[in-house]
Amino acid sequence: MSDSAGSDYDRLFYPYLFEVEQASLEDVLEQLRSSTVEKSLDLVKLRQRVLTEAGAQIIAAGRAMAQAFKQGGALLVFGNGGSSTDALDMVTQLNNPVRPGWKPLPALALAHNTAMVTAVANDVGFDNVFTRQIIAYGQPGDIAFGISSSGNSANILTAFDQARRQKLLTIGLAGYDGGKMARSPSVDFSLVVPSEQVPRIQEVQATIYHALLEIIFESLNGPVLSGPAGNN
Repeated sequence: MSDSAGSDYDRLFYPYLFEVEQASLEDVLEQLRSSTVEKSLDLVKLRQRVLTEAGAQIIAAGRAMAQAFKQGGALLVFGNGGSSTDALDMVTQLNNPVRPGWKPLPALALAHNTAMVTAVANDVGFDNVFTRQIIAYGQPGDIAFGISSSGNSANILTAFDQARRQKLLTIGLAGYDGGKMARSPSVDFSLVVPSEQVPRIQEVQATIYHALLEIIFESLNGPVLSGPAGNN
């Protein structure tokens, strides 16, 4: 590709295509291969670190969630942007379990209702889009589950505060150093992915909540893990 061709987007994400001396197809493919391998290795190392540092806490959180479901609780899960799609994935797998014999569990993603989110954001501010739904749907014994890459999203922190007032179990997923979420007294379990790379944070967060789902369903359909549930 010549130096004069291509969009600004192409130049930003594929700079090697616009070098004065045109790169060969083999060189481009090798760069892509090396980049993919490097990212995959980084992801494996980060997952191993989270398992070592937070494995016991993940198990404890999963058991606490299972106990809440066993006692009739429901899950209210929320996040912004890409984290809202993780919330929807959690709800889908709880409502429609992937394994035969696993019973569906009650769960609701709080970003799915566009009318509700835009109405609250317009009328009282975006910081309240999840809080108003916690007020409407949350019952003592339910689970409030918030996902944030930074751990500092104001609307998630506010929702946790409200959930604590209503006596919900509160669980948060965050990246970096956990942000304000990890230091909030309103969060029972803060599960932190210690990375500053958002793609890696989100990938490991997905690993964590899938592990939680496994723990929940296995606990409710014949426990495979022994020992008392803990807290942070």
